[in-house]
Amino acid sequence: MSSSRFIITVIGIDKVGIVAGITQTMAQYNVNIVDISQTIMDDLFTMIMLAQIAEDNFDLSAFQQAMSEKGTALGVEVKVQNEDAFHFMHRI
Repeated sequence: MSSSRFIITVIGIDKVGIVAGITQTMAQYNVNIVDISQTIMDDLFTMIMLAQIAEDNFDLSAFQQAMSEKGTALGVEVKVQNEDAFHFMHRI
């Protein structure tokens, strides 16, 4: 993996516990938040984070699966993308 940083997006109907649930799962995988932006528009919750890991042998697939499952449990959509892939997909 060329980057140890990830873009994590969370979108869904606002309710109590979204940030706590998402960050709890991140902590279980030792993923650190580098930068975060979160807003609520009417009742729509949106959050984007730049996150980073320290381990060289990090299992991105397992983390993506865990985050997706947590999102389903919370009723939100969670996407985890490697920073390099995110930049490549969103360049003009």
